[in-house]
Amino acid sequence: MHFVTVRNTSRNTILGDRVEIADTSLTRLFGLLGKRHLDTGRGLWIKPSSGVHTLGMQFPIDVIGLDKELRVIRLWQNLVPYRVTGVSTRMRSVIELPAGRIAACSTEVGDLLEVA
Repeated sequence: MHFVTVRNTSRNTILGDRVEIADTSLTRLFGLLGKRHLDTGRGLWIKPSSGVHTLGMQFPIDVIGLDKELRVIRLWQNLVPYRVTGVSTRMRSVIELPAGRIAACSTEVGDLLEVA
């Protein structure tokens, strides 16, 4: 398991400091399925991804859609279970976070993120 820190450089906030990378077919397929919640600081960076679903999930999440430069192009706050986001050809990856994290970090479309 590999974790990264995701920082919103536009707002100087930390979205998560233990964000797992899902960059294989298997890790992207299973994502957060089977988890009962996400603690603050935790998350999942799915790459590549042009959209996500919450089918089979047990809790709401925040989702950030990113372009190839890690600029925020879409936001889904409090995405409840059994929903599907829109798909975008510009979207290259998504970050799934605990519900409420987008608002807590004042993240907006156009912000630039950094992953380290």
